[in-house]
Amino acid sequence: MLKRILVLILISIFLSGCSRDKREIITFSSWGSVTEVAIIKNIINEFERKNPDIKVRFIHIPQNYFQKVHLLFASNTSPDVIFVNNLYLPVYKNKLKNLNNLIDKNELFKQSVDALSIDKQLFAIPRDVSNLVIYYNKNYITYEPRTFADFDKQIKRNYGKNTFGISYERDIFYAEPYILTLGYDNGIKYYLGLEGKYAPKPYDAGSLTQAQMFLNENLAFYTSGRWMYPKIKETAKFEYGIMAFPGKTYADASGWAISKNTKHINSAQKFVKYLSSKECIDYFTSTGLIVPARKDSAAIFKGKDKVFLDAIKNSEPRPIDYNYNKNRDKINKELFN
Repeated sequence: MLKRILVLILISIFLSGCSRDKREIITFSSWGSVTEVAIIKNIINEFERKNPDIKVRFIHIPQNYFQKVHLLFASNTSPDVIFVNNLYLPVYKNKLKNLNNLIDKNELFKQSVDALSIDKQLFAIPRDVSNLVIYYNKNYITYEPRTFADFDKQIKRNYGKNTFGISYERDIFYAEPYILTLGYDNGIKYYLGLEGKYAPKPYDAGSLTQAQMFLNENLAFYTSGRWMYPKIKETAKFEYGIMAFPGKTYADASGWAISKNTKHINSAQKFVKYLSSKECIDYFTSTGLIVPARKDSAAIFKGKDKVFLDAIKNSEPRPIDYNYNKNRDKINKELFN
């Protein structure tokens, strides 16, 4: 009898606990490092505090993100809110809500809006905008080149026994600024001509990444984006500078989309509006992880940070279509293998 009473008590406690939580549950997927996930969880906690009728179930997918999101769509279990970038946006555009009316586009850098729009429909509210920039070691580069011709001269001048003029990645992504600046044929020829002459081959780097080679002072110039700034700022034992690429670059962006399959559209919209608010974007920006898509959040950029805003001015949205990633893989095999 006592055992039966205990079971009944436990059941009643469980049922009462379930009945107490009457919040509407929305799901939200994102990739991200440990640092980024901690930021996201803090934002979710604050959103739930301000919206006690909504619970956000966070789905962290650290690897093979878009392949797994694709499977979720295929099984009709897509998250209500999905973090996406412009490189994969065309693949999902028919599965996402048009968010044109969810935000004032004038608050955002035009490049970020254009990057996440297709046929003038905004499919994700931009969180950030990014360009390739050039980090340089001031022990080798005594002044900042303003023209591509001067940049080329300094790359070649700083090639030596243990030092290379510039980093090199076997990926068309890193060749694109040269193509935009010099034209396709000349740009490809120039970029391919760097490897082994003024930039390291794979055996020169060994097990080191290009970032590690830069931090080891084996590179005068290092091409990367904002995402490497916190690491360089924390680790570099030498004085370094950051400059915009002396030519043209593409702009990329990432942001928050809403699935067409959502059954919680009002809560999903409320969450996306909160994620893209100045409060949240200021928080993301203060960590050093992003160049914000919001103009008012970019106001905190000073000193070295300001170059990331300057880089946006000379950029244009990357032309993306459904087959972009497949074509990128094909071009990489043809050029670099």
